[in-house]
Amino acid sequence: MLFADDISATSIGLLLAFSFVMGLRHALEPDHLAAVSIIVSDKKSVWSSSLIGALWGVGHTIALLIAGIAVIAFHFEISERLANLLELGVGVMLVLLGLEALRKVLMGGGIHSHVHSHGSIVHAHPHVHDAEQVRAHSVAAHTHHGLNISPKPLFVGMVHGLAGSGALMLLILATIRSPAVAILYIVVFGTGSIGGMMIMSMLIGLPFHFTVQRFTRAENWLRSAAGVFSLSFGVVWIAALLPELL
Repeated sequence: MLFADDISATSIGLLLAFSFVMGLRHALEPDHLAAVSIIVSDKKSVWSSSLIGALWGVGHTIALLIAGIAVIAFHFEISERLANLLELGVGVMLVLLGLEALRKVLMGGGIHSHVHSHGSIVHAHPHVHDAEQVRAHSVAAHTHHGLNISPKPLFVGMVHGLAGSGALMLLILATIRSPAVAILYIVVFGTGSIGGMMIMSMLIGLPFHFTVQRFTRAENWLRSAAGVFSLSFGVVWIAALLPELL
């Protein structure tokens, strides 16, 4: 049989429903929102923002699947020290993302708009380039609708995958006797985190989407605030973990 005989269909359904809710909740953790807000701040399209959230969720799920297979197949256990090291990696990443965002603002990232028409309809796609991108843009043209999404959110999601609730989720796997149910638990958890982060990324992206079209100074303040939040959160995160590691 696909699932263990002692696991009823009702129990499996409740377990997977719990997994989906946990995945949605996982997307709301402050460190996740801090990291994604930095990436979203460079994208002025709501669609691009939601896609960033989806990529974060996919990377997050990939990391959990790899770790989950190790737990299920080889009975790998995450020690407290390893869990703290994974959390420390998240803190370092938040600091780097915050510094990168502030660097772009200080370098004078400029607003650029692609104006074009579809029949009788004329519209623009505004977005922000840092200084290097502005120079590059004058040499090579971008496609009008190219999303130009980097793999950064995928990598960020993978780093987050084993920290916080992700590590807790792996502990739950050790209590599930059926390997098939355990893998399905990870997939459903990942689906919830993808959906949750897509929604949150879209919501985070809305202020950037509106300010870039109307209020340049406000848009720069928002980007700076996202950078300061990520940097500060990362520093506090690292400071809280260091006593546990030393």
